[in-house]
Amino acid sequence: MFELTKQFPIGLDVNWVSAKHAPQTPRLNDWLLDPTSLTARLKSHCNDFKVHVLGQRVEACQSHEANADIILGEQVLVREVILFCDDVPHVFARSLLPLKSLTGEQQALASLGEQPLGQVLFNNPKLHREVVEVAEIEPSLRVCELAAMLNLQVKQNLWGRRSLFFIEDKPLMVAEVFLPSARAYLKT
Repeated sequence: MFELTKQFPIGLDVNWVSAKHAPQTPRLNDWLLDPTSLTARLKSHCNDFKVHVLGQRVEACQSHEANADIILGEQVLVREVILFCDDVPHVFARSLLPLKSLTGEQQALASLGEQPLGQVLFNNPKLHREVVEVAEIEPSLRVCELAAMLNLQVKQNLWGRRSLFFIEDKPLMVAEVFLPSARAYLKT
């Protein structure tokens, strides 16, 4: 895992599009467009759920991640993790937490450690989810290189989703990419 940590940040400079452009594969679509907690859903499919933190640091928001609520150049806490089910890597996640959002009760989001962000977010009754976008990720991108480092064969394009959340009008963004071993790609 140390080698993986040295890869941080992986980043996700991909072409995000409206969820209406999600693939027409019912099972994959079901995972991509699920409005509930991905963490909770993954936990329901395994005995041992783990979060491996690749890294976390403050940096300026990049143009491909900026939007009306998280602006270009704004200082954000970037957190990248891999979600494991029964020791199998299922999801790479990249979160952007603007420093202006890490005030009050939300300060705790800056020090989650191995605790899943999704679990904390969806347990908050003040949570509001807005934009959901999807992306098809080609094998040449860094997240696919990460999958290869996890001994996963990338035989097809991967899919991811990106959501904009608000807690008390404080924005944060979470992007999740389903790795090749994810249940989202199973045929049955």
